[in-house]
Formats: sequence, C-alpha cells, structure tokens
Amino acid sequence: MLISCSNNDDNITSELNIRLSNVSQYDFQNIVVNTSTGNTAFENISPQEMTSYKTFKTAYRYAYVKLEIDGETYTLQPSDYVGETPLKKGNYTYQIDANDSQEQYEKLTLTLIKE
Repeated sequence: MLISCSNNDDNITSELNIRLSNVSQYDFQNIVVNTSTGNTAFENISPQEMTSYKTFKTAYRYAYVKLEIDGETYTLQPSDYVGETPLKKGNYTYQIDANDSQEQYEKLTLTLIKE
C-alpha cells in the first residue's frame, strides 16, 4: 500500500498571493491596488476585516493603493520600485491603516506581513 500526503499550503504558496487587511476604524471602499503590473480591484473592507487573496505576477513590500473613505479618495503613491526586491512566491497581507489626516496622500499607511 502506498500512502501519499500533500500539504495544502504548497498549493496556496506556489503563487504570489496578497490580501488586504483593514486595521483602521474606517470602511474602505472601491479599493484598487497596483504592485507594478496593473490595477487590481479588491472588495470593500470593513474595519478590522480582511479580503480574500488575489494572485499577482510581481509585487513589492509596498504598492500603489487607492480607496475611498466616506466618499473621499485617498492614495498611497510609491515614487518607484528602484532598488526593491520583488516578493517571493507565498502569502502576504498588505495591512492598511488610516489616520485622522484629511490629506489625500497622508492618510494611509501600509505594512507588509508575510504569512
């Protein structure tokens, strides 16, 4: 008799998967993320919740993020990815927080978490 075991995590980590986590007190709507290979839309996220994973061809420890809070648009805008190393295949979370600033480019922060 031959027994084979497989680890389900191997299937998940054979690609570069990223999800978003909202660690703020605000609802995030109309979310778009660009990791350098084009825009990817994510579902809306309530405070303290996460999205499902999406697969990316290339990503870095930070990304372009545009989202709405209470009808106002806020953006995280990287200047470039020069000198950055692409993330290896695996599961990651972009943890997004929002402070009390009303400035479009100062309200959001992003932290990368390796799963």
